Amino acid sequence: MKETGTEGFEIIDIKQQHISAEDLAIAAEQLGGYLALFNMRAQKIKAMGIDPKSASEAELKQWILDEYTFLKRPVYFIENEVFAGNSKSTTEDIKAAIH
Repeated sequence: MKETGTEGFEIIDIKQQHISAEDLAIAAEQLGGYLALFNMRAQKIKAMGIDPKSASEAELKQWILDEYTFLKRPVYFIENEVFAGNSKSTTEDIKAAIH
């Protein structure tokens, strides 16, 4: 978020207000599935003994809805586009979308 700024965006603290199933479904559709939204660095993956790469879409969806740390962050909804994560390419795409 440092790279893109937050002016003009509604910031939602997902620790307090988890992403809705509807917003998650929209993001998954745009990004090609729930795995694209799954935070593969979440420490709870190991603690829970799960394997996101071999999980079903339904399992991934439920895990993200149940545990906010499994959602790749930040997630931007800009116009009709969704962006997730903070990789350099994603950051550049977000900058292009807001300018």
